[in-house]
Amino acid sequence: MVLAFAGVSVATMAQSETPVEKYSVATNSFWSNWFIQGNVGATAFWGNQEVGNNFDKSPLKGFRLGLPTFSVAIGKWFTPGLGLRTKFFAAPLKASGRTVISEDKSTNESKSWMLSEQVLFNLSNMLLGYNEDRVWDFIPYAGVGLARNMSYNTYAPTWGVGILNEFKLSNKFAINLDVNYFIGLSDWDGVETALPGTSSYNPRSLKGLIANHDRTLNVELGITYNLGEATWNKVPDVDALKALTQGQIDALNAQLADANAENARLKNQLANSGGNDGPVTPRTITKVVAAPVSVFFNRGKADIASQKDMQNVKDLVEVAKANNAKLVVTGYADSDTGSAELNQDLSQRRADAVADELVNLGISRSNITVVAAGGVDTLTPPENNRRAVITIK
Repeated sequence: MVLAFAGVSVATMAQSETPVEKYSVATNSFWSNWFIQGNVGATAFWGNQEVGNNFDKSPLKGFRLGLPTFSVAIGKWFTPGLGLRTKFFAAPLKASGRTVISEDKSTNESKSWMLSEQVLFNLSNMLLGYNEDRVWDFIPYAGVGLARNMSYNTYAPTWGVGILNEFKLSNKFAINLDVNYFIGLSDWDGVETALPGTSSYNPRSLKGLIANHDRTLNVELGITYNLGEATWNKVPDVDALKALTQGQIDALNAQLADANAENARLKNQLANSGGNDGPVTPRTITKVVAAPVSVFFNRGKADIASQKDMQNVKDLVEVAKANNAKLVVTGYADSDTGSAELNQDLSQRRADAVADELVNLGISRSNITVVAAGGVDTLTPPENNRRAVITIK
């Protein structure tokens, strides 16, 4: 049942997911991307002792179905596609647990819990690329654990698989639907022998391997809360940044060449004067030389993506203050994404956001000119066009 659900879900996801550009992400600190979960649900139980009898196998039968169940979990995503989770599952009421020894519901009530460690695989991010705005994440997992039947005072190791579906509400909260199937040794439910008149299947067959063990199917609904930083920052495109830096270096070299030419002209004028025309009046040349600074943004956003960009902005601000210089802030958007009207508005909001930061750093609003350049495709890959550039006038 779990594998069938996985196949249908992946196919649906592949057809409905809007294509997004895949990119690498930066590794977050150890304290980022933690989460906690709380769930309620129902469980259906099958025991090895009922092998070969005529009990109804439906998980919805009252003698097999227990509810409510409860679970809590804590976990961490180490990458957008791989995480670990520790989960405590409990059927603490007699009505919420089952030990199937008959088709009489009243004889099957029992209480139990299970603690398991699980490896999570976010296939949405692994197959389609990380997308901060994705609403649905499809997350299969596998785990091992230890279960205890409190009514019969027995313990058993368990192992199983599951599918966690997360539906994003915000960067902090998500609704989760968890479907899982776990198998344990025959003393999980407290009954170690077969019921009268039954016999085990061939243990070498797949059917026998499963049916000769206790097993449970659980369906849970709950809430996920993300702790600390819940998103992943994009790794800058090194080639694009090198190209941008080279452009700034070329501009500085051109300015330096102009300054050297002016110095040569002054030396030549001084040499040709020969001292016959009186003293040469010194000329003071004041010129502010500072490379443009870029501030980058995420797709469709006008909030500065990384505060690390602001360090270079602060350096430029100090130069501007010292020379009472005026600044020009030019906002850009990625022309490959969105309409021209949307990109024009987005580039304006990005430029305004950077201008606000400059004001916060002490630059007078009257010394700032804001320009909205709209959508462009001057840099590769396209996401490097999602920026605002500050230059000294």
